[in-house]
Amino acid sequence: MFLYGAGGHAKVILDTLRLLGVSVAGVCDDNPALQNFCGIPVRHDVPAGTFIVSIGENVRRRAVVERLIARGNVLFATAIHPSSVVSSESKISAGTVMMAGSIVNTETYVGEHCIVNTGASIDHDCRIEKFSHIAPHATLCGNVFVGENSWIGAGTVVIQGVSIGKNCFVGAGSVVTENLPDNVLAFGNPCRIRKNVIPPPIS
Repeated sequence: MFLYGAGGHAKVILDTLRLLGVSVAGVCDDNPALQNFCGIPVRHDVPAGTFIVSIGENVRRRAVVERLIARGNVLFATAIHPSSVVSSESKISAGTVMMAGSIVNTETYVGEHCIVNTGASIDHDCRIEKFSHIAPHATLCGNVFVGENSWIGAGTVVIQGVSIGKNCFVGAGSVVTENLPDNVLAFGNPCRIRKNVIPPPIS
């Protein structure tokens, strides 16, 4: 197992993997000055093997994943903290990580390379598209949809049945009671759109 990215987010994933008894052979990073990360050698090449891209920011995480896929000879793993609760009727896709105390209830789909962060709760029949980040202690009630590349801020509550578009950023502590379109920054209680954002380039 390899991690790609040697920042704070990687420390949390590394801790999760150690609790799961998974050995990490190396950490890859683009910074040539980094030689060691938490006692693990830092590599500046991309070996063949199984990876988790350990970068918290959605756009950067996606760019690295796409680069790894283009190189070939890589697979992607999940990391689910032992204290997480995941329904047997839900799906957690490759590359996704679930941090301590996170919950995914029944009939929920979490796409590839997502982050379900510390204490986040996703209830029944939700769909979280790839490369999204559900930040610490965010709560998604039932039947919520989150589009790809979207960020649901820490402590945010999304009420049942709400749909959030792709490339959205919902600020911390928001209460989302209405649908949000693609490519917006929104925050507040109740949550309101503050401005449109330029969507990231997707290869």
